[in-house]
Amino acid sequence: MAIPIFDTIRSVMRFRAFERDPALRRLARCASVEDLRELARRRLPRGVFDYIDGAAEDERTLARNQDAFGAYGFRPRVLRGVGETQFATTILGRRIPMPLICSPTGFGRIAHSQGELAVARAAERAGVPYTLSTLGTRSIEEVASASNGTKWFQVYVWRDRGLVQEMVERCKVAGYQALMLTVDTPVFGRRERDYRNGFELPPKLGPDTLVDGALHPGWTLDFVTAEPVLFANVVGREVGDGTSPVALAEYINRQFDPDLSWKDVDWLRSIWDGPIVLKGIQTVEDARLAADAGVDAIALSNHGGRQLDDAPAPLDLVEAAAEAVGERLEIYCDGGVRRGSDVVKALALGARACMIGRPYLYGLAVGGEAGVDRVLEWFHDGIARTLALIGAKSIEDLSPESLDRRTTPGG
Repeated sequence: MAIPIFDTIRSVMRFRAFERDPALRRLARCASVEDLRELARRRLPRGVFDYIDGAAEDERTLARNQDAFGAYGFRPRVLRGVGETQFATTILGRRIPMPLICSPTGFGRIAHSQGELAVARAAERAGVPYTLSTLGTRSIEEVASASNGTKWFQVYVWRDRGLVQEMVERCKVAGYQALMLTVDTPVFGRRERDYRNGFELPPKLGPDTLVDGALHPGWTLDFVTAEPVLFANVVGREVGDGTSPVALAEYINRQFDPDLSWKDVDWLRSIWDGPIVLKGIQTVEDARLAADAGVDAIALSNHGGRQLDDAPAPLDLVEAAAEAVGERLEIYCDGGVRRGSDVVKALALGARACMIGRPYLYGLAVGGEAGVDRVLEWFHDGIARTLALIGAKSIEDLSPESLDRRTTPGG
């Protein structure tokens, strides 16, 4: 019997249910961190996007951070009966479901009004540590109230050591588990996109930015209807809290101590009895010194390429640093991590975990808290999928032999 044409059409014409949430509609168009980056570029005012996305000088280090992952291929093994892959790990004595850490990023609320609170809540759901920046736009106490997850605090050493000690004491009271001392900022790198844009922090809407604001109405409405953006951890202090906008290079060069040295690591240990992570290690020699200093972990990092152009890519340091320090401390790879497969490569070379910053900021800009959730889900699924496809049941099966060093990235 012939099938009526209406029934035939109805069987193939299936429409998706309309998604009422505009953030979820935007996220549905994205399949990768790069997709989020492109949508964030269109959604954010130019100065805001360039602050998040940009790096120092010619941005060669920014590009090299990502290219370094492409210089390694996999050596997939088959018929290994991988079943359900296992990739939980232990970070600073705490078991977490995947080897990922949310890096500290300043000024989260310029991407979305919920800023650091959204990232901390998403990190708690994913079970990974969240690191609040000294220059966060939500305070130590606000983040602690928003999340019961693992929270670390990133320390910049100000000229005013009393201010640093005060923030450390606040972290103790608020239940933060670790401090991350950033050591690659004796002076501020030259971020030329910010210079070209005349960008100041916190951003202020004025005659020179009204057109850009009008061209990005979603961001502008979110920005102007939220409370003012301030440097939340130093509100009311003489160092300046963002009540008046300032060029970030000027602010940091005026307030941060360029005489930071290994003695300050000892001093930080004297006022904090929890784990200490040094972020910004860029040579094997300094990795050894960090181990000798008794810190608990290092983040091989060049500040996302934002400080010194032509600094080494973190991934290129992992294997040699792991061989140099052995089991004396944990090694995290921070910079250029965009997929779960990148995490697997870093772990194969000897890292304990990877750190991400820009990826979750792109997600935050596009979809708010749901965007951060989406990024962390992608990393979780990407790690699981990559392990299965290379024939590894768990991260314990990984080693440098899991990889093939290519002569050219992607070649």
